[in-house]
Amino acid sequence: MSKDKEEYKNYFKEIDFSKYSSIHIGPKAEVLVINEMGDYSNYVILGRANNVLISNTHPNFAVLGEAFDYIRKEDNLLYVGCATKSGKLLSYAKKNDLANLEFLGKLPGSLGGLVKMNAGLKEWEIFNYIHSIKTKDGYIKKEDIEYSYRETKIDTIVYEVVFNIEYGFSKEQAELFKQMRDNQPQIPSAGSCFKNPKGDFAGRLIEAVGLKGFKKGEMGFSEKHSNFLVNYGKGSFEDALSLINLAKQRINDEFNVEIEEEIIIY
Repeated sequence: MSKDKEEYKNYFKEIDFSKYSSIHIGPKAEVLVINEMGDYSNYVILGRANNVLISNTHPNFAVLGEAFDYIRKEDNLLYVGCATKSGKLLSYAKKNDLANLEFLGKLPGSLGGLVKMNAGLKEWEIFNYIHSIKTKDGYIKKEDIEYSYRETKIDTIVYEVVFNIEYGFSKEQAELFKQMRDNQPQIPSAGSCFKNPKGDFAGRLIEAVGLKGFKKGEMGFSEKHSNFLVNYGKGSFEDALSLINLAKQRINDEFNVEIEEEIIIY
């Protein structure tokens, strides 16, 4: 960090979610930028808004600020502020020959959001490599956190994540993850729309009920990867929500499976 943490203060800034969020939907809003640890229970904390769908009646939002954008190596642990972008951490891992973080390639977001949703790619997920996290109450060891596929039971702000360090950055694995993500749609989306139900794939179910490539307005389930809800232009919140509900209803009717959103709706 270029400045001492104590020099940073909280402030408000306007964010246009139709540009800031990865799905390019949402209004303009005044958002609190948090640079001091504390109790922000009146706010919903956003990362880089990569897996969210934001309505006009959203709650008060906050994002972590500059004070939490850092990477620090001490002994055999790596301390990363939760405002740090995934791409910055991947570059650091590559430069310092650190293993296990190759899966961050083309995985957008900041570390806070990635930790909260145990993000990853297939069996590679961020909690595999975490030592602990830091909240307003101090450090919490991984074994004391309840987490599972694509979710955690963390109900407070994560300010810092601590990784176990192993050496040996794999260029082959990094290239593999890049190729896997290149197979995903390259137009605005919120990533995977639904979690994979046990023993099946959300994309297969969406395709099986005839919704692959199906559009409503300028929103649709991608023809490239049916579990991606994509914005073809000026898609609306209402059309996106309508498609989500349609997929849930059809999958439930046909397969008796209650599919669960991975995308977070505000």
